[in-house]
Amino acid sequence: MALLDSEVWGKKLFGDGWRDSAAAHPVVEPATGGRLGSVGVATPEDVRRAAARAAEAQRAWAATSPQRRAAVLRRAGRLFTEHAAEIEDWLVREAGSVRAKAAFETQLAVGECFECAGLPTHPQGEVLTSEEARWSFARRRPAGVVSVIAPFNFPLILGLRSVAPALALGNAVLLKPDPRTAVSGGVVIARVFEEAGLPAGVLHLLPGDGEVGRAVVEAPEVRVVSFTGSTPVGRAIGEQAGRLLKRAHLELGGNNALVVLPGADVHKAASAGAFGSYLHQGQICMTTGRHIVHESLLEEYTAVLAAKAEALPVGDPAREEVALGPLIDRRQLERVHRIVTESVAAGAKVAAGGEIAGAGYRATVLTGLTTDMPAWREEIFGPVAPVIGFSTLEEAARIVEDCEYGLSVGILGDVGTAMKLADRIESGKVHINDQTVADEPNAPFGGVGASGTGSRFGGAAANIDAFTETQWLTVRPEIGDHPF
Repeated sequence: MALLDSEVWGKKLFGDGWRDSAAAHPVVEPATGGRLGSVGVATPEDVRRAAARAAEAQRAWAATSPQRRAAVLRRAGRLFTEHAAEIEDWLVREAGSVRAKAAFETQLAVGECFECAGLPTHPQGEVLTSEEARWSFARRRPAGVVSVIAPFNFPLILGLRSVAPALALGNAVLLKPDPRTAVSGGVVIARVFEEAGLPAGVLHLLPGDGEVGRAVVEAPEVRVVSFTGSTPVGRAIGEQAGRLLKRAHLELGGNNALVVLPGADVHKAASAGAFGSYLHQGQICMTTGRHIVHESLLEEYTAVLAAKAEALPVGDPAREEVALGPLIDRRQLERVHRIVTESVAAGAKVAAGGEIAGAGYRATVLTGLTTDMPAWREEIFGPVAPVIGFSTLEEAARIVEDCEYGLSVGILGDVGTAMKLADRIESGKVHINDQTVADEPNAPFGGVGASGTGSRFGGAAANIDAFTETQWLTVRPEIGDHPF
């Protein structure tokens, strides 16, 4: 039987195995509008039951030996490898991914599981000095129940990068994927861990709307909330979690800058810029949203970038070889086009694209911008590359920093000059001689400002900090003497 046979998961929720849900949501192919199936939809009452069951199951899972927990993560990694073709098909059809992006995301999932398999046996604390005649330790304990709320754009990896380390460190998880990608961002993860031998009740799949999102934050058993998504929703979740005295790890939006320094190889720089702006139709928090090019290269860079944009075919990645697939839905498509047309009305010029193409949007280059135009100020989340010039390094730094977001920056050209610029920039990630989109399971991931609450994912240190609590433990050889 296929891993993702709809007879297993159709119109069902996952926790203690699969059970029928009271309601269902259609799984829609954004390229065609066709229906791919129906996924179960949770209610707030489903969340309350799942949270109580997760808290119960978590105690036994946390007491499971480190090697047994690690073995589940390793088996999950192998299952992602064995079923890669099937998973990639779902990422193409449900999320609108082109084949290369779907393969990249699936391979990231494999790496995430194997990286997290090392967490159960990683040192979980330190020995402290003490003024008393005792041993003193700071030890890490599982947080308990973790809620993971994941978006539609990289649905598999952006859910798994919290689910996998949380499970590895002995927590139970409530997973709420975006309803638009509930199979590739939810069912896939549940089925893989089910087949990998994760005990019943430790992982719960709860697709749903904002009401369900509020419930997975408010459930009293939940101690940590890991959210990836838009900045406005992240702010609301942060406020909600703060009122309830829960930790919230927020990975939010970005309007990321790519700086092209004088003397840079224009053709390589434009290739990097095109990749950064157009991968997955620009629907990535790390997408290159602002191209800041030295005035000596501005005209040539814009022309080369525009030529690359014009050469990128748009279409249905499940049925043809294309570079850009559909946007996730019509609402997002119209939003992208509105931002472009409003910027053009304000004086920007279209060097390439600027048109809706079926369910997708043509790769677009905008010039003649000012920094107050919508295409420059807003996170577009579409395949649009706004280009502006600069004359001095100080001006480039000011333009980069004149933004509420602080997720990722790329700097192309002379390394020494790039290092000086990098030291002046507040950003969660800086990539010298690379574009803005990058992710590796062992690297810290996160942003500052409106991009979130810092690096809360990736690597042992960030994951352990995110999904455990620190406990002070002391031990005396015998009961001590006290003055009372």
